[in-house]
Amino acid sequence: MNAVDRKNVGALALDAVTVTMPAGMDPHEWSLRLDLAACYQVFDFLGWHESIFNHISLRVPGAEHHYLVNPFGLNYCEVTASNLLKVGVDGVNVATSPWRGNPAAFAIHGAIHSAREDAQCVIHTHTTAAMAVACKRAGLRHDDFYGALLQGDVGYHDFEGITVRSDERERLVASLGRHNVLVLRNHGVLVTGTSLPHAFFRYWTLQRACEVQAAALGMGGADVILDEAVRRQSGRDASAFDPAGSLPRVVFDAVVRRMEMVRFRQPVDWRQ
Repeated sequence: MNAVDRKNVGALALDAVTVTMPAGMDPHEWSLRLDLAACYQVFDFLGWHESIFNHISLRVPGAEHHYLVNPFGLNYCEVTASNLLKVGVDGVNVATSPWRGNPAAFAIHGAIHSAREDAQCVIHTHTTAAMAVACKRAGLRHDDFYGALLQGDVGYHDFEGITVRSDERERLVASLGRHNVLVLRNHGVLVTGTSLPHAFFRYWTLQRACEVQAAALGMGGADVILDEAVRRQSGRDASAFDPAGSLPRVVFDAVVRRMEMVRFRQPVDWRQ
């Protein structure tokens, strides 16, 4: 067994903790597993979980189009780097595991991973705010700080029932198109990213946009509608703010540290 220092692998950053990489495991895959397990734990910490349902999937490099996903039946807080499933785009396990995947992961995540090479990470949730927005005919508005950042990057897919049928896969992929955010009407939302941190940051932005929209629509008074040019400028400004694309990793690592400080009761002494 090989010991891998947390601070050198993925998002896990507590210097005092080490994790054990299984013998024969590819170090790159193990790094991805650590990130994905941390992401599931973060979703649990932030209240973005849906019992044992929904998925965050991450592509494993290689020609096989394998991806990692949570075992069906486990709570998000029970997901670890070692119990993540590695499956093909058909949803079938490619490595021995006592767990199986959820058919919905095959119908949604497998379809997107196989159709979009850039969709290395796919996140699908049913949070209350996201589902509320998905139930509105107008969908996601772009009239607040976070919503404006997603202008032009949101697709829509009509509800066809529980997403378990293979014939819906092509329609779902077509609805996503080249967008990175998909509102599944009356269902939930989905985001893609070129890496897990990029998908996480995009999802965080989407979730905040949905929360703000739901709160604003619940208040009296007229809303301020942003000009189309302002919305487009918001997207350009966001890209210019982080030309190297390093911000998603910084944000993801920060959220993981906060989660671990709270869980392990290790607050920073601000008096230092």
